[in-house]
Amino acid sequence: MYKPIKSLFQKLQQNWPFGNKWFLNTPQRALVRAYEAALRIRDIEDKHFHGNKISYESTEYTANVLSYWQAQLEKNLKTINLRLTEFQQSRYVLNISDKTFLDRLKFIDEVTAKYAIDKEFPSPQLVVNSQSNFQNSNVNSESDDTHVEKMKVKPVSKKTGLFPGSITRTITKIFKELSPQAEEKLVENLQISRKRTRIALKFLATLIIVPFLTYLLCKQLLFYPIVERVRNDITTDMFINTHVEDKALHEFTFYQKQLRFEKLILQAPSLSSEEIQRKQKEKAIQIAEEFHHESNSAISNVFADLLSLIVFALIVATSKREIAILKSFLDNIIYGLSDSAKAFLIILVTDIFVGFHSPHGWLIILQGLAEHLGIPPARDTIFIFIATFPVILDTIFKYWIFRYLSRISPSALATFKEMNE
Repeated sequence: MYKPIKSLFQKLQQNWPFGNKWFLNTPQRALVRAYEAALRIRDIEDKHFHGNKISYESTEYTANVLSYWQAQLEKNLKTINLRLTEFQQSRYVLNISDKTFLDRLKFIDEVTAKYAIDKEFPSPQLVVNSQSNFQNSNVNSESDDTHVEKMKVKPVSKKTGLFPGSITRTITKIFKELSPQAEEKLVENLQISRKRTRIALKFLATLIIVPFLTYLLCKQLLFYPIVERVRNDITTDMFINTHVEDKALHEFTFYQKQLRFEKLILQAPSLSSEEIQRKQKEKAIQIAEEFHHESNSAISNVFADLLSLIVFALIVATSKREIAILKSFLDNIIYGLSDSAKAFLIILVTDIFVGFHSPHGWLIILQGLAEHLGIPPARDTIFIFIATFPVILDTIFKYWIFRYLSRISPSALATFKEMNE
């Protein structure tokens, strides 16, 4: 019992310098992380907002792109708040000072000053709670009243006004159009829109062309030659599975029947049994070679498809900005359609994938996919998939229509119901 206690005490003594050093570095480590978060905010302001505040008032980006910068801003502000709290608490305990502390704190204050009083991206729950607390509680402290008023001013000014919001926005739009900088702003917005459209179309083409070229080149130049060499050097079955073998036998049987039929109707010269057997042997070898290459191609498709999926995933993972721009571009196209066009597209998509005739299309797609990968198409599995997956899709479509379309475009929903009836 004495030795384990002694060894544990020795380990604590050995690790004490490291733990002590880590604890003493807590203020500096916390301030460095807060400083790095502030640098990230300043970098976003300089690169994407021309050094200005990250704001919804920017006309260069759509709401979807701004929501991405909102998430980055909130994340970094939260990091700054947590690390500054850790810095202050640890300094009270350790009482450590450094000449670099003041410079970094000054920079952090400069970056966060514009977001400190009224946050540009407030949490909806925070706003609701602050309003309810203001209305339902009697606050005695004057400072608390001021704090609640600050949290409450912005939402109340939006909700209750002398004139409706649409009239205010219209008047603001008229003044903007009459301003001397209106033409310059319009040209700048058109240039930005054209640039975003080019980026979106280029990224969409990249998502389609690059994985396809990866699949094509890797299959023809890499995987197919390897599979051909392996399956020719090693004594393996000619066919990859019994389904391919059945197809080969069916084609050979059809050739035999064709020879017999031509002989009966006297359209072919009479052949001896040896010649017929020789022709049948040549045809059997030809069919076997064709289906052998088809089996090798199916095996190559598996590896080429996996590699193309990996390439696609890498493109998506490394292109967050392009994805945001593409999403904004597609949203502008879809939401820019008329209500009848939206209803027409919804009916077209739902009828193709979950309509009355959709099982036939799903059957063709699944059988083609199975042959592409060299898998024998199991009819029971395919029928189970067709009986369940379109039903799930139909439920998702109905939920989307009920939850989102009624809020985004009620007139499109009404048009959809009338066209569907």
